[in-house]
Amino acid sequence: MAYLPPAGAIVNLAYSWRSAGRTAQGKSRARNEDAFLDCPQRGCWAVADGMGGHHAGNVASQKVVNSLAALSGQGGLDERIEAVRCCLKGLDRQLQPDDGLAGIMGSTVVALLLGHKRAACIWAGDSRCYLWRGQRLYQLSRDHSLQQQLMDTQQLSPGLARAHPDARALTRAIGARQPLSLEILELRPHPGDVFLLCSDGVYQGLSHRELGRAMSVGTPRQVVDQVFGDVLRGPARDDLTAVVIQP
Repeated sequence: MAYLPPAGAIVNLAYSWRSAGRTAQGKSRARNEDAFLDCPQRGCWAVADGMGGHHAGNVASQKVVNSLAALSGQGGLDERIEAVRCCLKGLDRQLQPDDGLAGIMGSTVVALLLGHKRAACIWAGDSRCYLWRGQRLYQLSRDHSLQQQLMDTQQLSPGLARAHPDARALTRAIGARQPLSLEILELRPHPGDVFLLCSDGVYQGLSHRELGRAMSVGTPRQVVDQVFGDVLRGPARDDLTAVVIQP
């Protein structure tokens, strides 16, 4: 589900960015548990993917984007990063079960903040942020998953790590039983950059080469449509969500 803040909530009109977002239910899913935020007027975008197999993943992902959408967007990038960090940590505490026995209500999150000549990617879980620059595709975020952990700690190849029965299990998420630990990457945008935020239903349906080819097609809306067309021609078992941003 998308969330577009009402015009009255937009307070920072100093910059202008182009963006587009879209979400769709996976072909094997009973409901769409993804959500996204597309707010170019405040230089803020996000994708959240409710934790599959747990309680009310769709509610958790919507709470993530609603909470981020409620932020004022005021201040410099450092202040905005801190506001996002505090917002998500507060939401994490709200989603923790009181008795420790209730079902988990959790979600991944990946957010992008753009300011004057600076950008920040903030995430927890396996939703990703990509950058298309100079005809090359870069993965900016690093998955918080058992598969990635096995690759990092046991030096397993991607294929061997992916074969683990719990490879897709998350090691960080909002609403998980351990306190939230966010990862933050800052960078300087270049002319011609294109950013992509997406849930795992997108990158699991496309190779790195296919995703890069889709990122090069034109406007944010054209990129989103190309990505969805490519994924939906395949099995598309998982929900898919993408937000494309051009600074």
